Amino acid sequence: MTDAPTLTPDSVVRFARGVRLQHDRVRDQWVIQAPERAFLPDPVAVEILRLVDGTRTLDAIVTDLAARFAAPRDLIARDVMEMAADLVARQVLLP
Repeated sequence: MTDAPTLTPDSVVRFARGVRLQHDRVRDQWVIQAPERAFLPDPVAVEILRLVDGTRTLDAIVTDLAARFAAPRDLIARDVMEMAADLVARQVLLP
C-alpha cells in the first residue's frame, strides 16, 4: 500500500473520474455523486467543493473563501486542508 500524497497549499485537487458535486433540486441539497456511493456534504464542505475546478490551488480556494466569509484565514485553511485530505483518502478528490 502506498502512502497518500501530502497536500500543501500549492496542491491542485480535482474530482476523481465519475465523481461530481450536484445539486438535487427535488430535495434542495447538494450531493457528491460517485460510482456506487453518494455523500451529503455539509454547507461548509459545499462552499469549498464548489471551488474545486482542477485548476485552483488549495491556497486560492482559501483566499476566495476568506474574501467571502468573515472567518480567520488560518481557520479556513485548516478546514480546507483537512476536508481535502479526507476526500483524497476516500478517492473522491485526486491531487
